[in-house]
Order: sequence, then structure tokens, then C-alpha cells
Amino acid sequence: MREARAAKLGHCRLVTTVGDMHKPKQTLESSAILSGSAFGCPRQFLGNRFVYAVISSRARGLSIGVNMNPDKLCNFDCEYCEVNRIAPSLEKDLDLAVITEELQRTLELAHSGELKRIHYYRHLPPDLLQLRHVALSGDGEPTLCHQFLDVVREVIHLRALSHFPFFKIVLITNAAGLDAPQVLEGLNLFTHKDEIWAKLDAGSQQHMDSVNHPRGCKLEKILENILLVARQRPVIIQSLFPLLHDEEPAAEDIDQYAMRLRHLKKAGAQIPLVQIYSATRPTARSGCRHLPLKALSLIARRVREISGLATEVF
Repeated sequence: MREARAAKLGHCRLVTTVGDMHKPKQTLESSAILSGSAFGCPRQFLGNRFVYAVISSRARGLSIGVNMNPDKLCNFDCEYCEVNRIAPSLEKDLDLAVITEELQRTLELAHSGELKRIHYYRHLPPDLLQLRHVALSGDGEPTLCHQFLDVVREVIHLRALSHFPFFKIVLITNAAGLDAPQVLEGLNLFTHKDEIWAKLDAGSQQHMDSVNHPRGCKLEKILENILLVARQRPVIIQSLFPLLHDEEPAAEDIDQYAMRLRHLKKAGAQIPLVQIYSATRPTARSGCRHLPLKALSLIARRVREISGLATEVF
């Protein structure tokens, strides 16, 4: 059985878990992070309009992101979302030239070591400041961005210039728009080293409605889109389980979710990993908190038992 790794919040500590056994694997402590872990710090735009940096537990270090939705366009309104959708958007449209310039400058900061001069990163261990990927994500659902294909082409072109070491591209998506023609065309440009992280937080429409609050998007559509893409290339499933109003997810909801994964696998979906995690950054809703690590580990165990898929806890 594959081991699951968890990033224990509050002490920048990586923990390996097997079932209910927790064994410290590596300690990454920072005296500068006094009010929370590096993984709980918000995204830093570093003076940019579209490109940001964040220390991601699931990336195991530095993630540079492209905000595909500065207009905050999303067809989900998740309980755990960190985006304040009441505040007006500072940007409405993407500027491809600015994105390219900002991404190049942020990559230079990461590879030159200059990122350590910035307050949030000054005392972080070198492992956490290693660039793990460039993410297509942001303040909404990236597959809804009408410039999705153009952005993918720009990022891939910058990578092809070889000014920097090869970087992996990761699409972080709720899967609602994976079947859009321009999205499929963009994904065809991905290499085998690039990844798709598709969200699946629930196994029933009722549970999905209570956690994700989707607008015009049903669970069956999400499952169809995941299967559509995962039959062609591997798709990592990302599943966030929050503590909502001091209540943990019901056992029945977890079993239904795990059965959905099992059905995807049997239908031919290539799912190399299921990421089990909880809310780590400040959320826009006060009733959402981080689910205890023990509860997350039990969810991962149940997923393995029912679906036979590899899981990791963060």
C-alpha cells in the first residue's frame, strides 16, 4: 500500500502517514513564520497583476501561478474558497504580454534565489523554495477563461525558449470546462510531464451542493469530463474536505465519494493519485475550518479500501 504524506500545519512539518500511524519524515521549521505555517500563507503577487507565488503543500514547495480569472469568474462558490467575491475585481481581462513578462520575472526571482529577500520567504528552508511547477489557476475556474488556449501557448512558448530549467505546467480545475474545445486543444499541447489536477469533493449531488454550491453544473457533468480527459492522459484528483460548522463529513458521504472514484477507475480513467486535504488558507466564510489530520487519514484509508487508488494526505 502506498504511503500518504501530510503537511502538518503550523510547524512547516512534513509527516508520512500509513493508516493511523504518524511518523515524522522531515522537519522544515521556520522562525519567521510565527502566525501560521508556510503552507497557510496567502498567495503573493509580488507587485504583479496576474502572476503570483505561493508555498503549496501539495506541490511540496514553491508554486508559481497564473491567475486565469482576475475577473473571479467561477461556476462554483465553494465553502472553503479564499477568494472574496464581494470585493470588486482589480482586473477584468488578461493581458498576454504582461503575463509573459511577469512570469519570466517571477521565474528569475525563483531561480536566482532573490525570492529569499522577500519577507514571506526570507527564512524558509531551501526545499520549500524550489520551484515545483507553474500552475494555471487563480481567482476562478481557469477552463472558463476565454483566453485559455492563448495563455497555454504563451506559457509553453516561454518554456520552449529554455531561458530557465524545464518547469512542469499544472492545470488546477474543477473539471466543469474540461470538455470545451479550446481547453481540449490546449491540453493537447501539454507534455507527458505536465499535469491536470481535477477537483472532486463529493460523491452525491446533495453533498456537492452543500460544499461547492455549483451554478449550472451537475456532478454527473464533472464525472463525465474527468473521464473524458483521464481516458487520454493521467488526471490527479484533488479533494478538499473541510470542517463545516464544526461537523466532519458523514461516513455515508465519504463512501459515496469513494465509489465514484471506483467507477471512474473501472471506466478507464487513469488516476495515479488522489489528494486528500483540507482548508489551509483563510477563507471568505467563517464557518469553514481545517479538518483534523486524523479525520483526513481515515478518509484516505476508506478511499483506498473502496477504490484501490493511491492517496496522499496533506
